[in-house]
Amino acid sequence: MHRTVLIFGLGLAACATARAELPSIRFDRMQPLGTIVGGSIEVEIAGRDIEDVTALLFDHPGLKAELLKPNRFKITVAADTPEGTYDVYLAGRFGVSNSRLFAVSRDLADVAEVEPNNAATEAQRVALNVAINGGSDNNGQDGFRFAAKKGERIVIDCQAARLDSPLDATLTLSSAEGQILGQNGDYHGRDPFLDFLVPADGEYVVVVHDLSYRGGFPYRLLITTRPQVENVFPQAVEAGKPAELTAYGRNLQPGGTQSIRTVADLPLDEFRFTITAPADLVADGRFVFLEHPTDHSVLPTAATCTLDGMQVRAPIAGGALHPACLLASATPVTVEAEPNDDQHPQPLTLPAVVAARLNEPRDADWYRIEPTETGAYTIEVYSERIAGRADPFVVVYDDKNNPVGELDDYGHRMNAFDAHLRDPVGSVNLQAKQAYRVLVQDRYSRGGGRYQYVLAIRKPAPDFHAAAIHLENPGPAGTNLWRGGTAAVDVIIHQNDGFNAPITITAADLPPGVHAAPTIINGNTRGVFVLWSDPDAPATNTAIRLMASGVQGDLTRRREVRPYTRVWSEANIGSSRPMRDLKIGVHNTAPYVLKIVPDKITVEAGKKTDLKLAAVRYWPEFKENITVIPLGFSGNFNLPTLSIAGGAAEIDLPIQVQANTRPGDYTLTVLGQAQVPYNKDPENKSRPNTLVSSPSLPVTITVVAPPKP
Repeated sequence: MHRTVLIFGLGLAACATARAELPSIRFDRMQPLGTIVGGSIEVEIAGRDIEDVTALLFDHPGLKAELLKPNRFKITVAADTPEGTYDVYLAGRFGVSNSRLFAVSRDLADVAEVEPNNAATEAQRVALNVAINGGSDNNGQDGFRFAAKKGERIVIDCQAARLDSPLDATLTLSSAEGQILGQNGDYHGRDPFLDFLVPADGEYVVVVHDLSYRGGFPYRLLITTRPQVENVFPQAVEAGKPAELTAYGRNLQPGGTQSIRTVADLPLDEFRFTITAPADLVADGRFVFLEHPTDHSVLPTAATCTLDGMQVRAPIAGGALHPACLLASATPVTVEAEPNDDQHPQPLTLPAVVAARLNEPRDADWYRIEPTETGAYTIEVYSERIAGRADPFVVVYDDKNNPVGELDDYGHRMNAFDAHLRDPVGSVNLQAKQAYRVLVQDRYSRGGGRYQYVLAIRKPAPDFHAAAIHLENPGPAGTNLWRGGTAAVDVIIHQNDGFNAPITITAADLPPGVHAAPTIINGNTRGVFVLWSDPDAPATNTAIRLMASGVQGDLTRRREVRPYTRVWSEANIGSSRPMRDLKIGVHNTAPYVLKIVPDKITVEAGKKTDLKLAAVRYWPEFKENITVIPLGFSGNFNLPTLSIAGGAAEIDLPIQVQANTRPGDYTLTVLGQAQVPYNKDPENKSRPNTLVSSPSLPVTITVVAPPKP
């Protein structure tokens, strides 16, 4: 099936960078946002430095693209492609871009929005079980009219923010006579959702608009009677062991039954099925998703970067809409048993992983524990991370009802990588053979069918999670190496339960001519991983993998470095999200590269290094000074601001190692910045100066303790 859709004005939101740099493809928008399995659709792209884009790349082989004309492609989806969301990248003269999301649907019909459809009398007539590709109107709205029969249950789901659109959508459902039957603004993060039980045969109108009536923002509107899952219970399973789950949602019958659970006063259906979560989800620290987990909250990075688990799609008539999120546990899972109020706390045997829910407003869940050992115990609650809607807090009371610990929000907040979330994580000191009560409650006393959580209580088990995101700040961009030059990614580490050993980052699946050295992050939550290419490296755009490993005592941990991408420059609208792949590009020739010589050195704590910084200039017209500054140094290392003169090939690089630096290996990189004459058009003799920032090849410094007096 082939459809050509009407493209609306793409009006780019301003995302100006703070500095001029060499061209770097930035993928701002694609419209439409999806199509159906076995179908094809024409899309238009928008962004910066995209005039020479010739291909679209994907994270699944079932999606292919054909260039039709500049900035317009036809995407074709193979019939065996799983339903879900996929990363799309632009590729061309200037490498590979950041990614944007594209939805692939099954058992729905693609429909293109047709204007005018602002007024109720102009509402576009559509059938049920459609996915409408539309775009918001400036100071206007889009209306769609459909016929339905009494008793049908219709799901109306506006997918926008979940698909990297800036649209902050609002939905309104009315009868044909104009009576408002339902409204919603924020259900899946910023995206609205309506669950509609049809009261009578007739026609109904759904209207979508941006909260601020901004125009030009794409969306994908589903109007369907397909099975749709709200969540599953339990939302924690022991990895490698069969587990029975109950899915709760809409239109799960036949095969399901009506549940006592409700959302927005409408009863849910329930459907039982069995799954086995792969054992390596815990062993390797992985999270596997079918649809990008951008519906958890407006901060999908926080919701996913410290979760080991998977998404699962309930096997209802080929699969239900909206996969559910599961935590994978290394130990057996206990299910909450009601009543467990303050007078009847549920007894737990430690270590404990409890799948639970806040059944109704003001529900307070109490648990009783009696540690067998004295010492610190880690207490962790998963709710936002498993797409639960609670903002939980935890209080631990001793047997005299005195609070001995209270836990709340957790996570790093580092520019676009915002991993601060509402799930409590922390440690409490407990005495052996003493009884304690543990309270879990929503901060705002909310409860109901969407307020699930998992409580974990255990002795500390040192571990870590690692993530990588493109280094450029503030805007979205790809990771590209100009031949002979370098590129870098920001690596963020979450250490858990006292893990404080050095963590080594390595790369796999590097293309020919591209190199990376093991990078050691020691005593820090952040590091810089540098890639570099040979001057004659073949041009390519490909996916690579980063891995992180650490050894603490007799404990060895090896974890995937999960890739993330910036979505927007603004930090308040979900400025980053997870990807399946970390793609890199190799193209053109870099103006210069910096190399630290030697690349390994041993230095006594409290002393300076004896290093050189060499500059190789590939462009003969580039003769300006290169300013050198630290890039991601930890506080144990200091470097004065330096400059490599235009005629100089190298300078001394005196890195001061602080006297209190812990002995061990540390990998450091410096950043060069220089004004380079450049013009995108090679035939144009005017070449204004452009600021070019380039990370150096790294150095690993082995710090040793000074000799004892």
